[in-house]
Amino acid sequence: MCYILYVASPLTLSEIRSMLPAGITAHGLSPDDERRLRRDFRPARTVASLLIGPCSCDLVLDRDPAEHLEERELRARFAGFRMPRAEVIRALDAHRGRGDAEPAEPAARWRRILAAFVAEHARNAGPTVFWLRFARGGAAESPPDPPRPEPVTVAEVCAAPDAWLSEGVPRLVIR
Repeated sequence: MCYILYVASPLTLSEIRSMLPAGITAHGLSPDDERRLRRDFRPARTVASLLIGPCSCDLVLDRDPAEHLEERELRARFAGFRMPRAEVIRALDAHRGRGDAEPAEPAARWRRILAAFVAEHARNAGPTVFWLRFARGGAAESPPDPPRPEPVTVAEVCAAPDAWLSEGVPRLVIR
């Protein structure tokens, strides 16, 4: 029950991982999900989730380690799903899963870090799809069939790191 960022890249998972900045990890999808999304995101060779801790929420929400104010926004989303209280608690526990090992960084900082990665990735790999979505089942949930990607240039990503990635809209990053 968190945000998840998917990448559909011409690179292998190992190559993607070698390029990632500290704090962001890449995780392969199930073979069926990867095969299905690769079909929709051509010429992808690999589809993976990019996570900061257990989810991609840090790209969207500023974590508040003291009062957990970002959880208020998540609870509002959960209310829209009419989730039972026990499921809400499990989802919030999963969202908190990164623990206090690393200090929380502002979402704007993570978006700038992501934009730099996107630019470097485009230089090395070519056109790539990035898709941010809110997943009721978190990173373990199979993603639905995606909408058609909308093109965005690397220059646009770098000029507006806070604006290029919209929830639910796959973006095909081109040079």
